[in-house]
Amino acid sequence: MSGGVTGDRRVPGQGGHELRVGRGVFLGTVVAGVSSLVWGKAGWDAVSRFVTPVAADLAPILPTSGWRIYSVADHMPTFEPASWRLTVGGLVGRELTLDYEGLRALPSVEQVSTFHCVTGWTVRDVRWKGVRLAEVIGPAQPSASAHALRFVSAEVPYDDYLTHAQAALPDVLLAYEMDGKPLSRGHGAPLRLVIPEMYGYKSVKWVQRIELVPRAADGYWEELGYDRNAWVGRSNGYGA
Repeated sequence: MSGGVTGDRRVPGQGGHELRVGRGVFLGTVVAGVSSLVWGKAGWDAVSRFVTPVAADLAPILPTSGWRIYSVADHMPTFEPASWRLTVGGLVGRELTLDYEGLRALPSVEQVSTFHCVTGWTVRDVRWKGVRLAEVIGPAQPSASAHALRFVSAEVPYDDYLTHAQAALPDVLLAYEMDGKPLSRGHGAPLRLVIPEMYGYKSVKWVQRIELVPRAADGYWEELGYDRNAWVGRSNGYGA
């Protein structure tokens, strides 16, 4: 989820038609979404008809203890350990598929970092455990022409991109545990991206595919007007 944007925005309308949304409506959507943290999904469903069709389509928001969980779909993805797979493809020498046991068998790391949401809330000292991207990407033999990564969520149609340089930051992680426990469904079980230096909408949850691509493009929220390079304190109207 994001905010602090200016100017008109183009967003997908019903039936695949594109709608042009002014700054007032766009920011009104964000305000309505943040307010729905208090109401929960039932309240959001009840009041969404009074905002705009665009706002109603963006993101029901569900409250959880200590965090605010955003979803862009009607239902959050479920995780079945026996059938779950992570694939790595695109500009690679060979496509790679990992099951959950294989993922957890890779060399793991732990880190403590702060999670920032662009809507203004923060969770400090989050303890993550997972694997560095190089452990997953390296065996797929990325092509020299691949300069970015696309992270595809099981929460259709959510995706986002990092440049190679962003993905190589030392605290970027594919996490499968948070605060000593396996990720919960709301936090993206079984696997999510963590990039502490960027706002949370870049930390794709329910990751099921990573694609090596020639260059970064706009992800789900960027297509709605949010900044592609979501640096904390230096994007989306902050630090301007």
